[in-house]
Amino acid sequence: MDEDTRYEAVRSRDARFDGEFFFGVATTGIYCRPSCPAVTPKRRNVRFFMTAAAAQGSGFRACRRCRPDAVPGSAEWNVRADVVGRAMRLIGDGVVDREGVAGLAVRLGYSARQVQRQLTAELGAGPVALARAQRAHTARVLVQTTDLPITEIAFASGFASVRQFNDTIRAVYASTPSELRVNAPQPPAKSPAGELGGVAPGDGTGPTAEPSAGIPLRLAHRGPYQSAAVFDLLRCEAVPGIEEVTGTLGRRTYRRTLSLPYGTGIVAVDERPGTLKGRPHTGGWLDARLHLTDHRDLTTAVQRLRRLFDLDADPYAVDERLGADPRLGPLVAVRPGLRSPGAADPEELAVRALVGRAEAERLVRRYGRTLDVPSGSLTHLFPEPSVLAAALPAESLAGRLVTALADGTVRLDVGADRDDAQAALLALPGMDAATVAVVRARALGDPDVAPPGADIPDAWRPWRSYAVQHLLAAGELELP
Repeated sequence: MDEDTRYEAVRSRDARFDGEFFFGVATTGIYCRPSCPAVTPKRRNVRFFMTAAAAQGSGFRACRRCRPDAVPGSAEWNVRADVVGRAMRLIGDGVVDREGVAGLAVRLGYSARQVQRQLTAELGAGPVALARAQRAHTARVLVQTTDLPITEIAFASGFASVRQFNDTIRAVYASTPSELRVNAPQPPAKSPAGELGGVAPGDGTGPTAEPSAGIPLRLAHRGPYQSAAVFDLLRCEAVPGIEEVTGTLGRRTYRRTLSLPYGTGIVAVDERPGTLKGRPHTGGWLDARLHLTDHRDLTTAVQRLRRLFDLDADPYAVDERLGADPRLGPLVAVRPGLRSPGAADPEELAVRALVGRAEAERLVRRYGRTLDVPSGSLTHLFPEPSVLAAALPAESLAGRLVTALADGTVRLDVGADRDDAQAALLALPGMDAATVAVVRARALGDPDVAPPGADIPDAWRPWRSYAVQHLLAAGELELP
């Protein structure tokens, strides 16, 4: 998009581009999402930015009306497999906060200077600035949706000091943390509570539950979202002990345990049914609650849920491309906004794709770590590769896989090179191409994967993973 096209999107308040770019208004010093309901500024006063961090680095503060820091992530980072795309996924997962820029560079296989240069040249902000913008947003959510002490929030958000935390909040929101808490918008009665990753403009984001009920969130998405299809899949795949889906169609809740960098978590995500004759709602969010043993894991946990539910996808681009195909067009018309679910834990997904649901349950019961405080039927964490590597026969395919995951021969983290990961998986004796295709699509989040042997033409690129979901939903394709 050129700047004139971006300005037209701003003039029409087009929510399709929320998260794809941001605009700042020179006369007010405020930056917004394209769909901001405020009066459209004059073209000569508008500056465009690829990221919220770039806008903040240029001295603009976040609009209090449209909350541009809370939009869904750019779908570009799902698609791109280059160093910038991989870097953005790693930053979203909290790698810079945990390991610094040097750790990010090591994971990418570049020098820190090269990573800094490439991100700054393309996005207008380096890794530190991008991580800082993410920390500020996490802090705002904790300030406005919990009663945690401000000092605890500062460190839980990833800041190195309370002073750094206070300075950043003032710079980004033109408010002190205490003012943010006092002025937190209150939601309508019986509405969901907080948000992370975006809300629809005008929706409240204040707390509605006691802290003991977990951190209330809204997991935002752009465009239509076929939640029923996603929850159907999660129900079919759920492994007892670590996952469950409860409730009736349209009112289901998915719950699971999470193994996180600093501790553990339990998440509950609610299905949000369509509002017009079964058609999905357009734009909005999924309601969720997170129980964390360490609040420093908030950002990482949310990003992993976003990947699991494919919330940063661009359904407009997917449906436009696939909907023009004679074979897929009728399927897209029936299920606009159908997603290609990912994984909350890539290594867990790889093991489950190989061994199946029944064996996965056995591994959980025998080798999974027991939660200190079980939550209903959720009692365990999925066993780590190192634990399974010590327990499974080394000559078995499952043993070879978990050993490769444990020693780093196979990397499936969000910054992994997809082609390298596929080659490493296929190099394992006995590994079949169909399992690798599932791992690439789900664990690595590749939107363009065709199962071997399936009738998936190249004309459906770069969205073949979504085409597969349409064929599966229509009963025109079966996977082993």
